[in-house]
Amino acid sequence: MRFGLFGKAGTRKGGDAKAEAKVATERLKAQVRELLGLPEAAAIAVNEILCADPACPGTETVILVMKPGEKTRAYKLQMAMAEVTAGALAEALGRSRATES
Repeated sequence: MRFGLFGKAGTRKGGDAKAEAKVATERLKAQVRELLGLPEAAAIAVNEILCADPACPGTETVILVMKPGEKTRAYKLQMAMAEVTAGALAEALGRSRATES
């Protein structure tokens, strides 16, 4: 019991932070679907991670696009989800698509 009380201290987000993260996630998913013209069958995952590498800028947003029968594509933005603008997202998606061709 003691480990359970202290082992997870500080790992829970408040209700407001969870709601903001959900809104940002859904916004980014919708924008990715629209920008890439993805069908409903395509799955999109959006995650915010902290990079442990000292060379990383800290928080990074990773977007995975999974289309049936195709390889999963990953897009990375060197910023938190809440900071991702439509322009930055379009640039990241376009830059990655240009290198895949």
